[in-house]
Amino acid sequence: MRLVFAGTPETALPSLRALLDSPRHDVVAVVTRPDAQSGRGRQVHASPVAELAESAGIEVLRPAKAGDPEFLARLKAIDPDCCPVVAYGALLPQAALDIPRFGWINLHFSLLPAWRGAAPVQHAVLHGDPVTGAATFQIVKELDAGPVFGVVTEEIRSDDTTGELLARLAESGAGLLEATLDGVQNGTMEARPQLGDGVSYAPKIDVADSRVDWKAPAMRVDRLVRACTPAPGAWAEFRGQRLKLGPVRPVPDAAGLVPGSGKLAPGEIAVAKNVVLVGTASHPVRLGEVQPQGKRQMTAGEWARGVRLADGDRLD
Repeated sequence: MRLVFAGTPETALPSLRALLDSPRHDVVAVVTRPDAQSGRGRQVHASPVAELAESAGIEVLRPAKAGDPEFLARLKAIDPDCCPVVAYGALLPQAALDIPRFGWINLHFSLLPAWRGAAPVQHAVLHGDPVTGAATFQIVKELDAGPVFGVVTEEIRSDDTTGELLARLAESGAGLLEATLDGVQNGTMEARPQLGDGVSYAPKIDVADSRVDWKAPAMRVDRLVRACTPAPGAWAEFRGQRLKLGPVRPVPDAAGLVPGSGKLAPGEIAVAKNVVLVGTASHPVRLGEVQPQGKRQMTAGEWARGVRLADGDRLD
């Protein structure tokens, strides 16, 4: 099929690579978000999808909005059979949805109808789901509500971060997307309506949402930090400044690591050698990597030695 691929971040690259390598499909253009500032220097960079497409000699379309008349005219001129989508990051108007003969087919990283929305993997980790997956579906006007072509499943490991889980789903999902397009092309794959039960939503998790509440149980703290790794990054305050937190580890038997630490109050810190524990509503958690505001990432032990903890110091 003649394809126009829509996507923006690195998560979309396995799917784009698979379709570029496919002997059955021809990716003639990509649609991606406009170049944006990124990195510490806030320099303007093309999206990962744009960079891959340009290296492959493929036309790149960067509409500010998918309803822009110039973009719609160009898409009509390209005349794609289908537009596969992976993490494009913008809403598609009906005028765009109507152009390709087989419509727009989205690869979404959840087992629909669970976790419709912008952050399905983060919410799966945050809520302690044992299993998640990816689904291909026909895009319709309602958010992530179109009929589903196929799914793949993936176990969520007890120490998975969103980044690690999403990387696995991006790879397995790429194969699902290619198989879906093959089935649509030869008429062997039919989309089926989503179930009416089990619908849940996964709104974007922002920086305010990723602040750790030490009055929550250790399990909740652990899930929040892993769900927000690598982005937007879990954090707490220490002496009035933000401290970014990498994955933590709940420690039910904390006294075995740091004597007297079994009854730490929420946010209270206990240190012994390279072990840094913080109290929660249940048992303490052990800090891993941390990043003080304006400084490099370091181990919790390095951080504790550098700040010279005093009695009464705590994470808020």
